[in-house]
Amino acid sequence: MKFVIKLFPEIIIKSKPVRKRFTQQLRDNVKKLLKPLDPNVVVTREWDRLTVDSDRDDPALVAEMSDVLANTPGIAHFLEVAEYPLGDFEDIFQRTRLAVGDSLAGKTFVVRCKRSGNHDFSSTDVERYVGGGLNQHCQTGGVDLRNPQMTVRLEIRKERLYIVRRRHEGLGGFPMGSVDAVMSLISGGFDSTVSSFMTMKRGLRTHFCFFNLGGREHEMGVQEVALYLWQKFSASHRVKFVSVPFEPVVAEILKNVDNSQMGVVLKRMMLRAASQLAAQLEVSALVTGESVAQVSSQTLANLSVIDSVTDTLVLRPLITSDKQDIIRIAAQIGTEQFAASMPEYCGVISVRPTTKAKPERIVAQEANFDFAVLDAAVAAARMITIDDLADEEFAKVDVEVLPVPLPDAAIIDVRHPDEIERRPLRVGQTEVLEIPFFELHSRAGDLDPKRCYQLYCEKGVMSRLHAAHMAEQGFNNIKVYRPA
Repeated sequence: MKFVIKLFPEIIIKSKPVRKRFTQQLRDNVKKLLKPLDPNVVVTREWDRLTVDSDRDDPALVAEMSDVLANTPGIAHFLEVAEYPLGDFEDIFQRTRLAVGDSLAGKTFVVRCKRSGNHDFSSTDVERYVGGGLNQHCQTGGVDLRNPQMTVRLEIRKERLYIVRRRHEGLGGFPMGSVDAVMSLISGGFDSTVSSFMTMKRGLRTHFCFFNLGGREHEMGVQEVALYLWQKFSASHRVKFVSVPFEPVVAEILKNVDNSQMGVVLKRMMLRAASQLAAQLEVSALVTGESVAQVSSQTLANLSVIDSVTDTLVLRPLITSDKQDIIRIAAQIGTEQFAASMPEYCGVISVRPTTKAKPERIVAQEANFDFAVLDAAVAAARMITIDDLADEEFAKVDVEVLPVPLPDAAIIDVRHPDEIERRPLRVGQTEVLEIPFFELHSRAGDLDPKRCYQLYCEKGVMSRLHAAHMAEQGFNNIKVYRPA
């Protein structure tokens, strides 16, 4: 199996030293992400691309590697190719016919060839010979140079022939770790999950900062979506999950701040706290999911007053995005269903919130606030490396991890529906229930309390996290299924 990875165009136009650094970073990231799938995988850096070589060619591994590459920042697109020594035109035709001939049945097609190196023929010569041969010897719908149903892609690099079996689109953006780190203020809703994804896509190592306004269940839910985002889009680099107990801060605001000013004051308190925590992590920018005028606190006047409390740069990737655009991206990245089922935890609800906050009035209101409460919240903030979340929760309870299914037990597959569709879980005669992680808590009441359930996910992290949460909530029949 071989993949040819094409770099995001913005990488290619950078200066030679920067381009080399970005390409090396992408190569390191790809190798780290693919090694768990194939320990012997070889990732090679070239000037304008990467190549991935594996001596295995089973469809399941191809699908898994394709999924990883499709969600790795820095990749414009990648090609699944068959590689051969370069022969004469007849040899090129026969190999192409064997690779793609059956897929052309009844379809119009065109052959496109890219060539580099010194040869006594042109790319057009190859296209004509191979295209004519395929049209003559395969049951095609004919050649169509303008609007073909299928494009047969060939690449010739020096003395090697590459026949493209399939083209996959990538995320684009920059390689994770090639630019600075940021800390995203995440609540679990549409906006904060999408804004976090957008910074990841741009290559920014994205830590998560969560202000807990809704107790233990709120924190558990945000942990889940943060872990999902990290595993899917930025697992090449470890990040922190920071949880700040903010309920006392909200209580202080409700007691001492005028109703119309509470929303702006709450956001200012969050920025103050986040700036201190970002400094501890040596992070120079914060990320929020705010969009102009989406809610009352997000008018330009209010955002200006909110930002004035910190010298830390505040990035707002969604600032001009429409809500439907945000929801569409959430659907694409797999967080839509989670965000839709996430309860809305409002720290403060103003009857008539201000849309044009006055700095002097906000300062006067904050004079009534006991900042020792904010200091205590920052001091009590809990920082943990995100892939250790499951281990931390797991250590609190006694949940058994088993490599085989138990008799009469049912396995609950908690993976995202996209993952389940790509790789359905089949475990002999054992019943498998497909309940994605973001629905598990709401559907837990439907489970038979007398039956044993084993939770499963691909990497064993989400299943352990949920098993710990459910055991903590009183489920005594929960275990983890972790195949050897």
